[in-house]
Amino acid sequence: MAYLLTLVTFLPAVGALLVLALPRRQDSAIRCATLLATAVTFVVSLPLYFRFNPSVADYQFVEQRPWIPSLGVTYHLGVDGISVLLVLLTTFLMPLVILSSWTSVESRWKEFAITMLLLETGMVGVFVSLDLFLFYVFWEAMLIPMYLIIGIWGGPNRVYAAVKFILYTLTGSLLMLVAILVLYFQHGAATNIYTFDLPVLARYVVPAGTTQNLLFLAFALAFAIKVPMFPFHTWLPDAHVEAPTAGSVILAGVLLKMGTYGFLRFCLPLFPAASLHYAPLIFVLSVIGIIYGAWVSTVQADIKKLVAYSSVSHLGFVVLGLFTLTPQGLVGGLIQMVNHGLSTGALFLMVGMIYERRHTRLIADFGGLWSVIPAFSAIFLIVCLSSLGLPGLNGFVGEFLVLLGAFQVDRLAAVLGTSGIIFAAVYLLWMYQRMCFGTVASEANRRLRDLTPREWAVLLPVLLFIFWIGVYPTTFTKMTEPSVQALITQVQSKAQATAAMVSPR
Repeated sequence: MAYLLTLVTFLPAVGALLVLALPRRQDSAIRCATLLATAVTFVVSLPLYFRFNPSVADYQFVEQRPWIPSLGVTYHLGVDGISVLLVLLTTFLMPLVILSSWTSVESRWKEFAITMLLLETGMVGVFVSLDLFLFYVFWEAMLIPMYLIIGIWGGPNRVYAAVKFILYTLTGSLLMLVAILVLYFQHGAATNIYTFDLPVLARYVVPAGTTQNLLFLAFALAFAIKVPMFPFHTWLPDAHVEAPTAGSVILAGVLLKMGTYGFLRFCLPLFPAASLHYAPLIFVLSVIGIIYGAWVSTVQADIKKLVAYSSVSHLGFVVLGLFTLTPQGLVGGLIQMVNHGLSTGALFLMVGMIYERRHTRLIADFGGLWSVIPAFSAIFLIVCLSSLGLPGLNGFVGEFLVLLGAFQVDRLAAVLGTSGIIFAAVYLLWMYQRMCFGTVASEANRRLRDLTPREWAVLLPVLLFIFWIGVYPTTFTKMTEPSVQALITQVQSKAQATAAMVSPR
């Protein structure tokens, strides 16, 4: 298992090379090879769960070797309780996404397959990188496949959405790059060790004041755009609406988590004093995002745009939990990342399924679906209830822990955040009532077919985890708790050390 993370990271890229070698006319072989590559990657990633030691806070499955020694760049991979679930979420969703695209992607399947496989390599690479240079390479490389997925296989306004996505993300990324270089040279000047290695940099206490604040803001802006937090969210609805189903699922399920993961992995341990200083501002923006995202979702006529805006609200909960710096808030934020990937990913999958049948996403074009496609309607209801946080389903666990953590730090933020759950019930149940209950609004709806075996195969694994996390969350929360506690201790101790360095002027 010495090279497990390398295998998990680059197996999809090997699959892309295999697909590249296949003749374009062998369409079935290309689809099967793509599905096989993602399925094998998921199977290979399972030891990350079964062999993970939940009592250890340190990085596990570590691989480290020199890459560019003259610059202090290393090939350094590892996972802990903060990243392991996100890696598994990525490898879990990818085969389901490929299977869901079997008929919805009608052109350039070979190019689509290669793009998706390279995207998976980039996403996993982001979560396992423990070298800032390597992290940035994967962070930027991941943008290209996503840009192509939106821009080539998207809707009528796909070019606008793709360009908007890349401009927003790239702006934040370039600021982060500048901050990485400043941190690199500052650490080198202070210690005479020039390195991009994250564990080494995390032990360095960045001087308090303007320097640490600016570095924090540069990193935080890149991650806030990726989440996206209010007011940097405007690219998300366009990207979701125009992206194909596969793009929307991956965008919601994995890519948005890179922003919240970045806050945890980089902002909090590297710039603890600045993180504590700006926490009240983060609370305000998170609560605004929770309420704003819910309100705007309520007035959407397009199902996909409704689900897209709901992500702004749901991820507001995640960021709120992370910056409480309480064990409950951090664990809740981490679990809510996974929950959002499952629930919102499933919502986008089901929106794609109904769109394939009716070629419309307008809520007003549906009605009475329960009497026509009862299996679809039943699963759609479960997924909606999980998204709004019904007890017994996965969404409740994360939101409860986040609000519990927030209540210990800022009671007003916790109370206002709770309103987001109420609003979620409003827009999701109202949407469901208009689509699935009442009389059949259109003759075209009477001829709809229920779920196919392939669609059952896509949805059932997600449903399994929706109930599993909802009923027995300890299976997953126990993996995060030691790393979360270690992070809290690190932030507090470094913040004290930073304060001690401040001399009167």
